[in-house]
Amino acid sequence: MLNEKCPNCEEGDVFIKNQSFFSLPKMKEDCDNCNYHFEIEPGYFLGAMYVSYGLAVFQGILTFLACYFLSPQLETLYVVLTVCFVMFIFSMKNYRWSRVFYMYIFPN
Repeated sequence: MLNEKCPNCEEGDVFIKNQSFFSLPKMKEDCDNCNYHFEIEPGYFLGAMYVSYGLAVFQGILTFLACYFLSPQLETLYVVLTVCFVMFIFSMKNYRWSRVFYMYIFPN
């Protein structure tokens, strides 16, 4: 699942490779290996937003705890900026992970 492979055959890639770092990742329509159709119906991935939100909250809490215990004298503003920076850095990866995770939870 973390390798972002097809939930059916676990060999084909779900996302198109070699995209720009700042562009939104693009999903393939079907698996190259087994022709598994990724999007079952329109709006199928709306539930993946909740997974993405959960990942972002988890990463934010871990970052806050790391700042709090590793550097307790750090000012509040810098802790907030650090948490926001980490959440921004992981935002595209969360987008990808949440969609793949959602496909693994609710296969067609």
